[in-house]
Amino acid sequence: MKTITLVFGAVYGMLSVILGAFGAHALKKILSVERLESFETGVRYQMYAAFFLLIVGYVLKFETSSEKWVSILMIAGTMLFSFSIYFLSLQDYLGANLKFLGPITPLGGLLMIISWGMLIVYFAKNRI
Repeated sequence: MKTITLVFGAVYGMLSVILGAFGAHALKKILSVERLESFETGVRYQMYAAFFLLIVGYVLKFETSSEKWVSILMIAGTMLFSFSIYFLSLQDYLGANLKFLGPITPLGGLLMIISWGMLIVYFAKNRI
């Protein structure tokens, strides 16, 4: 689980830089300001998750199921949160109705919040 966490952290970080540059250059010309700001929100939170996963990957020992769930929830939550935002931001450009993804975004955010909460509990219990 440690390796998976670190790999996802690195991949999320790399994709954040790529998608951020893509948004700043290519999407700036084709998206409305509102859609571009939404896209950038997805990128920003994905980078936060990348840092989270890299730090957690080095701090946690992944000996308990709760330690594993800290990572799993952040990985899944970020995927649901950020990627749903990316697709919602691009739906007009893609010519697709992706509004069904709307409820996915807060679900992903909730998973990320739970992951943070579990990390707080871990730190409180282990007095790190």
